[in-house]
Amino acid sequence: MNERAKRILAPILLLAALLAAWELAVRLAGVPGYILPPPSRIAATFVVRFPMIWGHTVVTLAEIALGLLLGSAAGFLLAVAIVYAPVLEWALHPLIVASQMIPVFAIAPLLIVWLGYGLWPKVVVAALIGFFPIVVNGIDGLRSANAETVDLFRSLGASRWQIFVKLRLPGSLPSLFSGWKVGATLSVVGATIGEWIGARRGLGFLMLQSNALLRVDVVFAAILALALVGLLLFGAVRIIERWALRWRRTSAS
Repeated sequence: MNERAKRILAPILLLAALLAAWELAVRLAGVPGYILPPPSRIAATFVVRFPMIWGHTVVTLAEIALGLLLGSAAGFLLAVAIVYAPVLEWALHPLIVASQMIPVFAIAPLLIVWLGYGLWPKVVVAALIGFFPIVVNGIDGLRSANAETVDLFRSLGASRWQIFVKLRLPGSLPSLFSGWKVGATLSVVGATIGEWIGARRGLGFLMLQSNALLRVDVVFAAILALALVGLLLFGAVRIIERWALRWRRTSAS
């Protein structure tokens, strides 16, 4: 068995073992379904109620995608500004770090008051929670350019824009994509928190509604849908990363 097959098979076998242990423990202990349903019941609920779950998933996915795009754009632009204007780092870096100490639950109710119960409060929460890793990784990536190489570009008459496009930006892509992958997973959490605070649609809303009705199997089905959305986004970012960094594989070979 080759290395790639082992990488794929190992997590699948571990997940299957954990689910089998969960199923066996719940059935042997006689745990009621409204407390902890077995995985087989959760899977059946997911299949039977898929049309309803899909409708909520589309809403949550739109919130996550818009929040990730907004947070990525704002984070990248701020990273560029900080790298090219150190005074901004002195002024903004402590505030950016301090902003991560504020619980999202403290901000989300205010966004509901300011923006209503529509799409945008959840988008803003998703953007805020995914913003920090993109800023930090963007700054580190843009500063990773070798000083001697920068001086060489300048000696050849390259402008600041040319140095940015041809040197700093390509060299920062690995760090940027690392931040983007973290931001993609955190955006799922942000959108769900926004829906918990106030929403009429979405997987977070479905979880709260089902929990109030003691439909724990539906809650777990919604969690499963969120996990699949997170994996989908993470995989999409990895595919874009491989395409954008294909030159690294070419040069390495």
